[in-house]
Amino acid sequence: MKIFIKIFVKFENFFIKSLAFVNLWCYNENMKIFSERLLELRKERGLSQATVARDLSVSLGIVCYWERNKSDPTASNIAKLARYFNVTSDYLLGLAE
Repeated sequence: MKIFIKIFVKFENFFIKSLAFVNLWCYNENMKIFSERLLELRKERGLSQATVARDLSVSLGIVCYWERNKSDPTASNIAKLARYFNVTSDYLLGLAE
């Protein structure tokens, strides 16, 4: 019985670590999509990073970081961007086409 418990615990630990890795990988992929879509939307509309930053009341640097996937936007900033570009937050995050 003790051997079974040890095997189960090792499997459970492996499963939890694997699941954490998959979640992290998916998160990173979604944020990469966010960066690409933000850049695409901005350029399609002929807007500069400075204009977007001013209109959303954020710093120019943060818009640059978002587009380079160096910083993650807060939930409220995702909502602002979605309203600003007239798209859904799911679209921005790569959860919808």
